[in-house]
Amino acid sequence: MESGLERKRGRRKLIMAVILAVIVVVVIAIILAVVLSRRDDDFKREFMGRCQNACLEFKCAVLQAYINKDHCEVLPEAYDPVIAAAPMESACNRLMFWSKTKDVVHEFTGKKDCFRTVEDSLLGSVLDDLVWCGKKGSNETFTTGCPGWKGCVKSPVRSFWNRISAAFGDSACGNVTVMLNGSLQTPFHNESIFASIEVKRFTSPKVKALNVVLVTPENFVTNCTNASLQNLKMGLDEGIGYGCSEVSQLEACASDPEKPCGACW
Repeated sequence: MESGLERKRGRRKLIMAVILAVIVVVVIAIILAVVLSRRDDDFKREFMGRCQNACLEFKCAVLQAYINKDHCEVLPEAYDPVIAAAPMESACNRLMFWSKTKDVVHEFTGKKDCFRTVEDSLLGSVLDDLVWCGKKGSNETFTTGCPGWKGCVKSPVRSFWNRISAAFGDSACGNVTVMLNGSLQTPFHNESIFASIEVKRFTSPKVKALNVVLVTPENFVTNCTNASLQNLKMGLDEGIGYGCSEVSQLEACASDPEKPCGACW
């Protein structure tokens, strides 16, 4: 009988020891969680503080460009301090320009992480698709009642994109790529940002070559022999090479993980 009772007592002790060990582990885990949580909170506060300090100059520069100004009288040069606060990073051989192909370009670059558009830059990613303006005599920012892209030439939004596009063009180096729309009669249009601003910033020998990717859907109306493209070629700075490729299966190629970017055209 004693041996049986001793065995029961031994089991109880073992069970109690296991329960005690589990409780100790849980308590330690809770303590560690609290400590780490406090550290995470401290980190978040520190991170946010640094971000606010770093972004303050950028925020002030943006506001000063259009605050207390007529919403049709904001020059691109008003954003010079913004460019200075967040300068454009150079990415030789990786810059992708576009005209009338924004959705196609971003779908491609989203799947093939080997090109950067102006919207991928710090300034571009922050303000892409946003609308803002000021008003004479007011220190407020408005997001309604602002002029559209064609509403006035010197609107805050249009002047911003003109200025940032100039900076993006200035940063071009090595081999540069532009994606144009083959469903248009004039894929290289003189009034586009690419034609009127960006390509004019390409200089040799900094830029070695311009590669035109002409997206040609089923209803395409032009090809690489288009007169506007020949004008583009002839207008390049002397020493910059030129090439043009007609691409109709861009989406399928972009979705193929086995194909590198250059193999799509």
